[in-house]
Amino acid sequence: MSVEIPVIETERLVLRAPRFEDLDAMCAFYAEPRSRFVGGPVDRSHVWRTLLRGAGHWQIRGYGIWHVIDRDSGEMCGFTGPLNHIEWPEPELAYSIFTQFEGRGYAYEAASAARAAAARHFGLTRLISLVDPGNDRSRALALRLGARFEREEMVMGQIAHIYRHPQIAGGDA
Repeated sequence: MSVEIPVIETERLVLRAPRFEDLDAMCAFYAEPRSRFVGGPVDRSHVWRTLLRGAGHWQIRGYGIWHVIDRDSGEMCGFTGPLNHIEWPEPELAYSIFTQFEGRGYAYEAASAARAAAARHFGLTRLISLVDPGNDRSRALALRLGARFEREEMVMGQIAHIYRHPQIAGGDA
């Protein structure tokens, strides 16, 4: 089975399929303490499995995480996209921008584009975001994207705040 992963372009970013050459940038991110909100910090072999899991999600679900690339530098600066792991209550819009790229509006730009593409390409018009109660940046971005707090739920043994994104018709952001 082969899935064609669409490339999404914004003014400053390219959202594309996960690639082997992204491993070092991912390892740098997953070594940081702030990666705790997405399962880190972890070692290189665990990051390798995370990269494979991301690629596999596209194959099994038909959609998944895009790696976010800064157009100017060509560097991977984060990831975003719809996820629906077996433990998730429903499809999630996930997002994370690497520390050195924070403060530029990339998270909003990337997540907005991913949410619109999820609706347009995959029919995912109702997404949630699972936010760790201690992740103020993630909560702020969810709210900026128009999501509203809906409930608290245990997800994979941890408390998550569920933010509901507004329904998108036809891929409009």
